[in-house]
Amino acid sequence: MALRKDRRPLGQLLKEMGVVTEYEIQEALQVQQEKGGTLGEILVEMGFIDEKDLLFALAIQAGMDMVDLDEMEIPDDVIERVDKTVVETYKIMPIEFKDGKVTVAISDPTNLGVLDDLRFMLDAELEAVVATEDAIERAIARYYGGKEESIESIIASVDESSDVELVESREMLDIEKLEKDVHSKPVVRLLNLILLQAIKDRASDIHLEPFEDRFRVRYRVDGVLYEMMPPPLHLASALISRVKVMSNLNISETRVPQDGRIELNIAGRAIDLRVSTLPTAYGESVVMRVLDRANVNLDLDMLGLRPDEVALVKSLIDRPHGIILVTGPTGSGKTTTLYSALNYANSPEIKILTAEDPVEYNLEGIVQVQVNEEIDVTFANLLRSYLRQNPDKMLVGEIRDLETGEIAIQASLTGHVVFSTLHTNDAPSAITRLLDLGIEPFLIAATLEAVIAQRLVRRICLNCRTEYKPSEEELMELELTPKDVEGRTFYYGKGCEQCNGTGYKGRTGLFEIMTITEELRQLILEESSTDMIRQAARKGGMKTLRDSGLLAIYDGITTIEEVVRETIFTA
Repeated sequence: MALRKDRRPLGQLLKEMGVVTEYEIQEALQVQQEKGGTLGEILVEMGFIDEKDLLFALAIQAGMDMVDLDEMEIPDDVIERVDKTVVETYKIMPIEFKDGKVTVAISDPTNLGVLDDLRFMLDAELEAVVATEDAIERAIARYYGGKEESIESIIASVDESSDVELVESREMLDIEKLEKDVHSKPVVRLLNLILLQAIKDRASDIHLEPFEDRFRVRYRVDGVLYEMMPPPLHLASALISRVKVMSNLNISETRVPQDGRIELNIAGRAIDLRVSTLPTAYGESVVMRVLDRANVNLDLDMLGLRPDEVALVKSLIDRPHGIILVTGPTGSGKTTTLYSALNYANSPEIKILTAEDPVEYNLEGIVQVQVNEEIDVTFANLLRSYLRQNPDKMLVGEIRDLETGEIAIQASLTGHVVFSTLHTNDAPSAITRLLDLGIEPFLIAATLEAVIAQRLVRRICLNCRTEYKPSEEELMELELTPKDVEGRTFYYGKGCEQCNGTGYKGRTGLFEIMTITEELRQLILEESSTDMIRQAARKGGMKTLRDSGLLAIYDGITTIEEVVRETIFTA
């Protein structure tokens, strides 16, 4: 869609419309220089123009027409083309469908990114016009008020007689038919709703899994998988192919894994979907990782660290050199912790470089580089280059081999702070892992400053949190007796509408922080066992993951069940 944009400045357009004077524009520009913000918003705040004047001028700039939705009658066939979920999520209103093109009213003519998303969602060419936000909300209430929609209702409306036929053979793909199916209305509507529902429910992953006799859709919310109503099996190939089309993958290639991404901008929130396909016995399995930048809080104080732990971590980040490792299994929140540490350290006086695989969130003011092993852009090679870039602090996504470990140590010895991750079960095990990689004990002892092990546990929903008395069997799972917990209060979530009946809402971290003392450095030099290192660390004040979990239970943050699931008892 080619828009003829008007390049004249906003102030000039408003002046020509006769709604503002040169003096008022100059006054608003002065405020903009002092406080920042957009000229249009400042003129509205100062009472020189109203929002309708601003919208009209922005529409002229963007080359769009302005419409009055209250005066229009929108045909039923136009309303039926766009689902209620899409309309409410994107705050748009369809007004016309003609020659294969949908005309939609939007309230922000500067946000053209929403049109790219809508092209995917509606699978049609778009034309945009501008209407006020209030008018769009009134139109949605008027035309979509009684139309309730869910995955179940869409699935119920799709049967074997729909325009997507059953694929008889998985060996022979009819590409021409598949390309037609990915644009069929049931497939487009169903995938839109699956994606939007997952984002609304704060899911971290969406799993599409074909089996011999069914097609399973699951969301991972707060670390736990929940199964949705399964779509008809005959939609599996078309739904998965539609995901591949949206993420620019090859739909004719089903024999090898593929990786791609879908970028969406939903209600002003930038959302990335990292798409991974995997060939299975019954077709391709797809996992979409949801990276919702608006849903991540990169604040050290909000991770679940206790006040004394926050102070300790901040002191570690502020050190002039050394290696700080964060350990834990996949999905334990290591990346969020590292990003929060970098966010805390980020300032104009400090240069920070990262080597990541992949770059998950963009951090303003930090130079981030993505690893690409196909062209030999590895962690090790990037670290070598970084030493010539004169940084103060560096993040290397993972120390996974001897070469990366040795260069990280070299960087630390030359006056840099290096953050990285390892896959180990707890903090003391990180020492053994580094030794297994072949790194010399004296180098580990000289450079390692701290190891932070972590797990994520679900938070009890505050809306339905209920006090209760745990049974002796539950306490035994924590290696406790009723006498040990006298005077303690325990809670669980009964389940309510706010937490979708789960009793949990959100997650928090459990942390085990092992700072490397002189005693521990000596044990590292002697290549002591993990148990000896753990005992010495605990004697020096380290709280284990289980200790951290118990404190979270006593504080009413999480449950016995969650802590038992994520931690083990260490004597």
